[in-house]
Amino acid sequence: MIRPSLFAIALASSGPALAQSVVAPAADESTEIVVTGRGLADAPGDRAYDIVTIDRARIQANASNRLESVLADVAGLQQFRRSDSRSANPTSQGISLRGIGGNASSRALLIFDGVPQADPFGGWVAFPAYATGRLGRIRVTRGGGSGYQGPGALAGTVELDSATPDQLTPVQGSVAYGSRDSVDGQASAALVRGSGFATLSGAYARGDGFTPTVEESRGVVDRAAPYEQSSGALRTVVGIDAKTELQMNASAFTDRRDRGSDFTANRSEGADASLRLIGRGAWGYSALAYLQTRAFASSFNSINAARTTATQSLNQYNTPATGLGGRIEIAPPLGENITLRVGADIRDVSGKTQELYTFVNAVPSRRREAGGGTTTTGAFADGSVVAGSFTFSLGARVDWWSIDGGYLSERPLAGGAALTNLRYADRDGSETTGRAGVAYQPVEAITLRAAGYRGWRLPTLNELYRPFRVGNDATAANAQLSPERLTGVEAGATLTPAPGVSIAATYFHNRLKDAVANVTTTNPPQILPGVTTYRVRQNLDAIRAHGFELDAAYRPGRLGVQASWSHTNSTVEGSGITAALDGLRPAQTPRDQVSGTVDWRHDAAAVSLTVRHIGQQFDDDQNTRVLDPATTLDAYAALPILRSLTAEFRAENFLNERVEAGISGANIVERATPRTIWVGLRYGLR
Repeated sequence: MIRPSLFAIALASSGPALAQSVVAPAADESTEIVVTGRGLADAPGDRAYDIVTIDRARIQANASNRLESVLADVAGLQQFRRSDSRSANPTSQGISLRGIGGNASSRALLIFDGVPQADPFGGWVAFPAYATGRLGRIRVTRGGGSGYQGPGALAGTVELDSATPDQLTPVQGSVAYGSRDSVDGQASAALVRGSGFATLSGAYARGDGFTPTVEESRGVVDRAAPYEQSSGALRTVVGIDAKTELQMNASAFTDRRDRGSDFTANRSEGADASLRLIGRGAWGYSALAYLQTRAFASSFNSINAARTTATQSLNQYNTPATGLGGRIEIAPPLGENITLRVGADIRDVSGKTQELYTFVNAVPSRRREAGGGTTTTGAFADGSVVAGSFTFSLGARVDWWSIDGGYLSERPLAGGAALTNLRYADRDGSETTGRAGVAYQPVEAITLRAAGYRGWRLPTLNELYRPFRVGNDATAANAQLSPERLTGVEAGATLTPAPGVSIAATYFHNRLKDAVANVTTTNPPQILPGVTTYRVRQNLDAIRAHGFELDAAYRPGRLGVQASWSHTNSTVEGSGITAALDGLRPAQTPRDQVSGTVDWRHDAAAVSLTVRHIGQQFDDDQNTRVLDPATTLDAYAALPILRSLTAEFRAENFLNERVEAGISGANIVERATPRTIWVGLRYGLR
């Protein structure tokens, strides 16, 4: 069991939120200050793209009370692995869209109140950092070329907005007890005074965990995988004058997980701070600066064929990383039907991994250090024009990138000459990307839309420099990886035949050139004891993905239905060292994903059932390890006891479906979360 740690509320994250404005009292209308806590308004041209919005009510009524589960409402938005942030290795939790595969680094851009959230070193997402009680809205844009939101949106953009005080009661909190001695608690407070407001929030979760290895694959070494996680956030928004506000944010999180056998503990920590100035006058503007710090540590083991003994194979004892960045944009007054945002942004990341490896008689004999830095500087313009029944959108950006200071050092702990001492040549380049779309509304109930886009992503420091090992599988880094580039088109229609009814269908076709993948090889860069499968990070020729997405919602009143379906055909284009992969399906890419929810809401009372299906997918690049399809059922119920007190019941994977999350080289199957039941209370001062 993981020992409980002290929970400290840290400082944290803010910016665009949803919902109504907070209006400060004023002596007269001419000096009235309206504070919203948001960024600049959404662009009218967004109607030309495939966008799904998840509101606060749905975020709150979720069986797991975790962000990754909420995001699963949007079919096609997936993590690299099927397991969630209680049992998955944190480095496997990158997010992607539209069936272009993944290798644990995110191929979708995640931003929270305007700040990019991917880990500076590895590109994965620290899901325990985002307590659902802090969120006011989630907005998912399928399709790349994010324009003013920044680079990295190969397959789309996920925007998280903080809850505003009008979405939070002055004081609210929840606590639940669940299966396997689990505890889940969140609390927040909101203070509104004059021309500003402040919110303080915290979250804590722990559990003894389940045994990830399925029963028929288990041995003596397999056991439950406990977890303990906490986060805190402080958000302050101050109205400077009637059109200007300053948003100050800070946050921190800690995450402890175990992978279900000895020598598999990992630890993640991080703190963020941001400062944003928003102007909403005739000339709108936004100026943002932010800092991210991350630390990660993880241990790996090697298990014998009988699964009777586990020996430590690697101790990644520290992986510090830092992300610094900023963005400035201006929205000039061009008339009622024309909007334009122009500006520039910069992001600088640096980090390294420090590891002990080649254990002899349980003692490490070698030390490895590898890392470097990257910088991306961009300039962008994004505009919309509304002309009668037509809406046009056009955005473009130019990014200049550099990769520098890369190195790999491996030395014997006993002293002596370096085993490896590589210094990689610095590289730089530029990328031009963008998107264009048009929406046509022949009648009020029908919107037809079409769009094209081009996005790019720079390889992470993890992909460039860090070799890694999972059990008996080892993967080598590649400092010569090229940036990934995606070109895509889409066309669709949105129907709103009656109030509360919406049906959106979209066809898309994407080609991801130079996709980074872990490619199996018979010529490993070095011999490691106990390793049975070797892979090397390589740029594939391309991944081609096409398919359709269907999203529907029906809410005539208290009863509601929503559904999402993504169907994708994805294939690898390979030659040379990757020729054996040509025509295969990318790893971790299901053909079908479906999510459907039926719910009933009345004041504080709510009931919902959610069915999710994920199709068969391959765990490896050679399509030899098959993860079976899975269909799960989640349930949620809230029953008011007193005016401010509500009882909650939550059930994850209620039918206890086996959801396969991975297969190791020895055909050992790992599963995702089994049936988990929660009972708890929610308090909200009204």
